Amino acid sequence: MSKTAFFDQFANRHIGPSPAEVSQMIKTIGVKSLDQLIDETVPADIRRQDAIKVPAAQTEHAYLSSLQQLAAKNKVYKTYIGLGYYPTITPSVIARNIFQNPGWYTQYTPYQAEIAQGRLEALLNFQTMVSDLTGMEIANASLLDEGTSAAEAMALFFAQKNKRNKKEPINVFLVSDQVLPQTIAVLQARAEPLGIEVQVKPVADFELSEQVFGLMLQYPAANGAVEDYRALTAEANAKEIYVTVAADLLALTVLMPPGEWGADAVVGNTQRFGVPMGYGGPHAAYFACREEYKRSLPGRIIGVSVDQRGKPALRMALQTREQHIRREKATSNICTAQALLAIMAGMYAAWHGPKGLRAIAERVNTLAQLLGQSAKQLGYELASEHYFDTVTIKADHESRDAIRRAALSAELNFHYTDTGVQISLDETTTREDVEQIAGILAVDFEQDTIALATEEPAAISVPENLQRSTDYLTHPVFNTYQTETEMMRYIKRLENRDLSLTHSMIPLGSCTMKLNAATELMPVSWPEFANLHPFVPKDQAAGYYQMFTELEAWLSDITGFTACSLQPNSGAQGEYTGLLTIRAYHLSRGDVNRNVAIIPDSAHGTNPASAVMAGMKVVVVKCDEEGNIDIPDLREKAEANAADLSCLMVTYPSTHGVFETGIKEICQIIHDFGGLVYMDGANMNAQVGLTSPGLIKADVCHLNLHKTFAIPHGGGGPGMGPICVNDKLAPFLPKHPMVETGGEQGILPVSAAPWGSASILLISYAYIKMLGPDGLTDASRYAILNANYIKARLQEHYSVLFTGEKGHTAHELIIDLRAFKDFISAADVAKRLIDYSFHAPTLSWPVAGTIMIEPTESESMAELDRFCDAMIAIRKEIDEIAAGEADATNNVLHNAPHVLEWMTADEWPFPYSRQKAAWPLPYLHDGRKFWASVARVDNGYGDRNLVCTCPPIESYAE
Repeated sequence: MSKTAFFDQFANRHIGPSPAEVSQMIKTIGVKSLDQLIDETVPADIRRQDAIKVPAAQTEHAYLSSLQQLAAKNKVYKTYIGLGYYPTITPSVIARNIFQNPGWYTQYTPYQAEIAQGRLEALLNFQTMVSDLTGMEIANASLLDEGTSAAEAMALFFAQKNKRNKKEPINVFLVSDQVLPQTIAVLQARAEPLGIEVQVKPVADFELSEQVFGLMLQYPAANGAVEDYRALTAEANAKEIYVTVAADLLALTVLMPPGEWGADAVVGNTQRFGVPMGYGGPHAAYFACREEYKRSLPGRIIGVSVDQRGKPALRMALQTREQHIRREKATSNICTAQALLAIMAGMYAAWHGPKGLRAIAERVNTLAQLLGQSAKQLGYELASEHYFDTVTIKADHESRDAIRRAALSAELNFHYTDTGVQISLDETTTREDVEQIAGILAVDFEQDTIALATEEPAAISVPENLQRSTDYLTHPVFNTYQTETEMMRYIKRLENRDLSLTHSMIPLGSCTMKLNAATELMPVSWPEFANLHPFVPKDQAAGYYQMFTELEAWLSDITGFTACSLQPNSGAQGEYTGLLTIRAYHLSRGDVNRNVAIIPDSAHGTNPASAVMAGMKVVVVKCDEEGNIDIPDLREKAEANAADLSCLMVTYPSTHGVFETGIKEICQIIHDFGGLVYMDGANMNAQVGLTSPGLIKADVCHLNLHKTFAIPHGGGGPGMGPICVNDKLAPFLPKHPMVETGGEQGILPVSAAPWGSASILLISYAYIKMLGPDGLTDASRYAILNANYIKARLQEHYSVLFTGEKGHTAHELIIDLRAFKDFISAADVAKRLIDYSFHAPTLSWPVAGTIMIEPTESESMAELDRFCDAMIAIRKEIDEIAAGEADATNNVLHNAPHVLEWMTADEWPFPYSRQKAAWPLPYLHDGRKFWASVARVDNGYGDRNLVCTCPPIESYAE
């Protein structure tokens, strides 16, 4: 057995089954050894023959000691670069109780609303905060970053404008040259495959012609200036041209919000609301718009509904507009949000309240005015007299160099442009800091020190007619929790309403909810990693660069490829990036017509959505009765589209949880007709160390680091989706306008920051370093073992839909519930599992009426047995309904989940016992019982009566 016997090895903490348990499990499965199971599951012709080329496993203590040395290579200077990233103060009560709390960071996306009411409320707070501050009617529950949020707005309005105008679309999008440079680059990347013409120019040069469908403004501008865009917006509104504004939420506490001067959408980043810079992420972006666009709004929307009792309950609203439903008709491929970071930002607003936020904004602006006045006293000219936090001084080349040298000598970072120096202040800035900055500016005047201006600054350094006059954050949630006692209790109250990995396994197929170890997560909070701006000089981030280089090499070896980009900051973003590299490869060869993507009908919805976003046409290939790709149909489709074939998108092991033996033939067919193969890495948890995308002859894959490589799901995000590629595609890896990265012919950036959500890459780095080559391979082996153990225990009670040639599944399995459709639905089983204190498996995907189970390698046999016992007990409950022993409609499955209020009421409303409802198995008496805080939620009611901001507090007390 390859699981190491050394007690202090991380593999023994990460992998669930003990050696004694493994012996019992393989007996139950019907094999003689774990090696036999793996040999019969993974096809021999694609097995990896060498060990993974990563360092030998480190103990947790040794890893943390070595990482401290790596962290010391980063230099944490005082940074005033701005450009959408700011030093901030994370309130300790939020850092301790949310950011560093597994009860929050190990939650799954809140698709099962009854066990997610806490984070749903926290996300509703976030939406309310964004709507209030932007002056818009509706907001989503976060996007990936400001650049992609802006790109989503552009795509949304392009689709809106051309709903009935497909042949000759109106395709010009005007972008102010004062939009953040990284946002402009992401807009250009997104626009090109869609046929959108992005014109970047000064706002004064905008021509609102008939070919313009939208425009984008930055407020305040990239150089800090606060401009009056009301006349321009009024003209655009009159001509039915959509206006998107990228806005700073802190500035909107004192500036007139764009919603009040005619914007159609407002986008931006909430990083400065208590979320560390983290060298670029993760940070929650936001997207707010007019309510008329609610059915096109990208990302998740939290809405208010009612439960079975008629009491208020929250849920994810309007899911029918999402990519997993609309597939190739989707206008967005957004899957991962930044839920954990959005929750932190919303709590930051609740902690400070409207008065506190305004006080922070006014203090920042006061210090900026003192700096601006001092600069003028020195003889500098300001780029604008109206600014919020950023002072831009005009300076020639010689002066800029002198300031740069003096600033770096004092360990300060400013932003330098062709015409001057930008200095952005923030909530951590003090008067002493401003005095130091003024002294740096004085270097060009051969002065050692300079006294700050003593003139009392204006209340806010913008014209009175652009100052905010409307109230915001008036809901009690933003005016109640300003003491730590109250905030601590509020956070804990919400946490207690949610099921996370702290309660039980989360057996979601394709989502890989494995252990997120504390040692992996702790360094994300270290200041050497948390407090770096993504655009600091390279020598200040040497520790990060070493980590990037090593992680890219390890991931390349694990996947069997030669190069890696860490930039995509979600799985769907990785899909999109991989397809863009394929597109760039074909274009470089003059194959401009190659735009057909062949995709199996079982693929995750983001696959076809990403393909369409990358400018491709989707051709669907069938799967056979065994769930494998129908090879004759594939060959026929590839041959029919030979001249235009761009790629195949394939998931391996398959979406059905099987290692298809024909995978090499499948890839060869695509190559024979001039296409390339993109492999979706959603199921890499069954591949690492056993096989690889390179061995099956794919050309590119993305990796869900929040699945296989242990980054936590955080209630629905953050995620990371880097791509690994072969030699053909390496030259096309994405670049970035602010930092050197990517291939020689690299595509434009897909994320706002050069390495996406850089700080959480540390988690996967730790996972690899502490598991080492053997531990990484064992993670795959034990994931397969655990899945097949569940299969062995359940197959007498349920039909297992797909298996491999030897009767085994990969790391996940699909249970078919369609035989019971006359009595119950798959949703009934999902809700009933809550009563057994489990999260439901993946529901009705990839086959309607089924559940897909993935136990991961981190769960012990005891936990697997509890889950199997629950599923077997539910089967008996189904049989009782089928036999007429239980009422056809008023039964434990249809009424699940059962809330504590029913259990403690004087009158019991159901024909079965309280014991049967809430404590059907003995283990639920040992302290493991989880209570849903609401009864089954009425989804239809929530969509018919859409409410996406905090309702009156009285409604919660009904």
